[in-house]
Amino acid sequence: MEGLVDVTLPRGLESRWFEDFFLGERFDLPVRTLTETAFRSFADASGEAHPLHNDLAYCREQGHPDILAHGFLVAIQTTAGAGLLPFMIEESLIGLLDQSSRFVRPVYAGDTLHPVLQVSELAPNNSSGVLGLRSMIHNQRRELVLEGTQRWLLRMRPS
Repeated sequence: MEGLVDVTLPRGLESRWFEDFFLGERFDLPVRTLTETAFRSFADASGEAHPLHNDLAYCREQGHPDILAHGFLVAIQTTAGAGLLPFMIEESLIGLLDQSSRFVRPVYAGDTLHPVLQVSELAPNNSSGVLGLRSMIHNQRRELVLEGTQRWLLRMRPS
């Protein structure tokens, strides 16, 4: 079909099923520095218009050193699709069940974020299982700024 991108596993990457994961396994996501462009793009996509997220003078009047990142802008840095995980589970993925986030410290324009997903739950069913991932983001000072969870439903390996 025209317009569709052929997505194939990167060379040497095998398809994985629920039972192929283990507790503690980590998936590092790309490190990103949040620029003012990212703030503008988020505002355009979300409709966010509060001056805390786009007006430096206002932020400084409120005691912030820079423009404050919206919590959802921070949370989307844990999107699994930014890494290899979705390519590994293309055949086994049924869907994302839920996600939650807790915002531990503020994030500002110019902060560099280091997101990681780590397997924290493996709950098997008959033909599928829940893969629980702990989501964490640390800033450039190695401070935890976000923690949360994602739960994915995956098929077990066909017999």
